Amino acid sequence: MAVLKVLRGSCPGQVLEIPGERCTLGRLQTCQIVLDNPSVSRSHAQILKSHDAYYLEDLRSRNGTEVNGQPIQGRGRVELQQGDIIRICEIELQFLKKVRGSGDPVSTHPGARSGPSESSSRGTDPGAVPPPPRLPVLGEEDTRSPDNISSSFDIRSQPLPQVEVRPEVKLRAFLEIAESLRGALEIEAMLPRVLESLFRIFPQADRGVVVLEDPETHEYQIKAYQLRRDEPEIDSARISTSILHEAIDNQRAILSDNAPKDPRFLSESVSNLRIRSVMCVPLPCRESGLRGAIQLDSFRLGAMFAKDDLDLLAAVCTQAALALDNAQLHRTALQRRSYERELELATQVQLGFLPSERPSIPGYRFGDYYEPAQSVGGDFFDYLRLPDGRLAVTVGDVAGKGVSAALLMARMYSDIRYMLLSQPTPAQAITQLNRNLSGGGLGHRFITLGLAVLDPRRHTVSLVTAGHLPPLLRTANQKVQAVGLEASGIPLGIDPAVEYREERLSLEPGAALLLYTDGITESMNKARACYGAERLSSQFATATGDVEQVIETILDDVDRFSGQLPQSDDMCLICLERHSPG
Repeated sequence: MAVLKVLRGSCPGQVLEIPGERCTLGRLQTCQIVLDNPSVSRSHAQILKSHDAYYLEDLRSRNGTEVNGQPIQGRGRVELQQGDIIRICEIELQFLKKVRGSGDPVSTHPGARSGPSESSSRGTDPGAVPPPPRLPVLGEEDTRSPDNISSSFDIRSQPLPQVEVRPEVKLRAFLEIAESLRGALEIEAMLPRVLESLFRIFPQADRGVVVLEDPETHEYQIKAYQLRRDEPEIDSARISTSILHEAIDNQRAILSDNAPKDPRFLSESVSNLRIRSVMCVPLPCRESGLRGAIQLDSFRLGAMFAKDDLDLLAAVCTQAALALDNAQLHRTALQRRSYERELELATQVQLGFLPSERPSIPGYRFGDYYEPAQSVGGDFFDYLRLPDGRLAVTVGDVAGKGVSAALLMARMYSDIRYMLLSQPTPAQAITQLNRNLSGGGLGHRFITLGLAVLDPRRHTVSLVTAGHLPPLLRTANQKVQAVGLEASGIPLGIDPAVEYREERLSLEPGAALLLYTDGITESMNKARACYGAERLSSQFATATGDVEQVIETILDDVDRFSGQLPQSDDMCLICLERHSPG
């Protein structure tokens, strides 16, 4: 386990555990480690774990990140070594692979308090699971006649039913099952072990079978099968579906010491199945939702199962069901972890498409912010220096969220760059891009795009909008208006015949241009009201400071508006400003 020890900050000496394979540090409450400092960016940096190594990466923060006094911006991921000092604004953290003492409180929030809980002071754990209640002797429906002895009982009771069986037999059974299930987390490997143990416990058994329901087809499938003797007439005997359905559908354990004459199974010619005595007990799986049963058959006269045998098999099935639950939950956890790893890789690939640094153009400042609603998203932005010295700024929104939207975003990244470099004007670049996308199999998806091409020598900006929200222009006297309306067209990928137009504006000293996606304006509060373009314009007009501070002001206001509601859509903001003289 790796941790960060706070050397300088709100709680010096506190130890913060680094959870998972990706740990985000920042001011947002959704970060794994929250740094409550106004100088810290919302998502400031991240720590990535790969093959027991840890790497620190700055997430394009405003004030940067340092390791041992050296800035890491522009260096990509920096591998952390034992004892490295990470500095984020006024906060200093020491990276440690292991906690040397147990006295340091461990938390995931620097402001968290630690101390003895009320339950620990009483010596009890309120979250502990109480021991299972003890049930009375099982003996419902015990019918005896000269021809057959049958018994059944409802196994749906407490989470861990305990049956009254002779102590030495019960102990032997549990020890056998415990040994066979030790460390078994694969269902396919576990079930044959269960049958092997049951054959040692029940010498009457000639055949054992474990069936589980297929969650998709809802048909019962044999998952484990064992014969005591390799005899053709036994191997060819079919499994009684009547007995299995009676046990599983009604969740009742079944015993019959003379199955051919048992009135419960007259609907099927059990006598033709060569079964003399049978026990069938459903598996009471609760956590995994699995449905199934264990059935033991005897084909020999005189080798009959008794009531105590049924009680014992029910107890064994309870333990087997717990093991099945654990195995299924383990499998689900592995599948989820595999998905999370793939999603994490997709996240890193997507972040790799975003600009690693902001443009440096004399007379201009640039700021931006990007936050997907999920691990990966469909919003994107880019800066591209053109051969003639102009700068293209693009912002787009692929319909939808998640991995599919991110894949289209990746395609857009390369397509837009190619068109801007190969076409003579911004309008022609977007027109050709739309033609390619319209015939490129987008299905029912579409893409909105805003393009601003800055000419720093003439101090002009050319705008093209394809179904995207119009940019906001703020003049030096703090007046804000939507621009690019004359150059607005439909989203990309809908009609290949559309010809897009461009609108050119002059940027006076002190003017600023804001491009954004609808994740900003469509943020909702508890009353289901949208943040809206009007409130965004008002915040843009009154925000002070440099472009980074302007973006922070807008984002803080969005947070205040939406409250504790989770982010429902990707968010992206880009602001460029021409310096005022002097």
